[in-house]
Amino acid sequence: MPRSPVTTQAVEVRPSPINGVGVFALVDFAAGDIITCEDDSFIVTADNPLPDGEQEYHCDWYADDRQVLLPVPERHFNHSCGFNSLVSFIDGIRHTVARRDIAAGEEITHFYPIDGFGDLVWQCNCGSERCLRNIPADFFRLPPQLQIEYLPYLSDLYRRVYKDKVDALMKEAGLA
Repeated sequence: MPRSPVTTQAVEVRPSPINGVGVFALVDFAAGDIITCEDDSFIVTADNPLPDGEQEYHCDWYADDRQVLLPVPERHFNHSCGFNSLVSFIDGIRHTVARRDIAAGEEITHFYPIDGFGDLVWQCNCGSERCLRNIPADFFRLPPQLQIEYLPYLSDLYRRVYKDKVDALMKEAGLA
């Protein structure tokens, strides 16, 4: 169970060696600490389009077909194959939780394909020892050993939407 939320004064957005700008810790976080509590109330629809000046890449797409405009700082979490945080839904609210201890000054990163879907593939320049170089947006297009390793990080919503694929992966891994 994640520990109590930390205020956004505990992180800052600044230039990142990974890509553009990123989110950096201003304090030490222990594994399991809640780093941010995300406001996903801005759902993008035909009747509620992106505001002028906003970019689609500041959005996240949920497996139930919702497109949500992410606020600052959440929209600036970069991808890393050596990620140190996870998105976790707690009581239906999206949080960023430390996957491991994170030192003040360290960039806070996610692994984008967790709960991911779609045909997009992008070049990664995270610099991690585990860098895959080419990152598929779709979790099920990751190498099988990574799918099995990251299976525990999938959200309940993703597991429900992709139940057949998750069940097949669990069976293949001997977890079912």
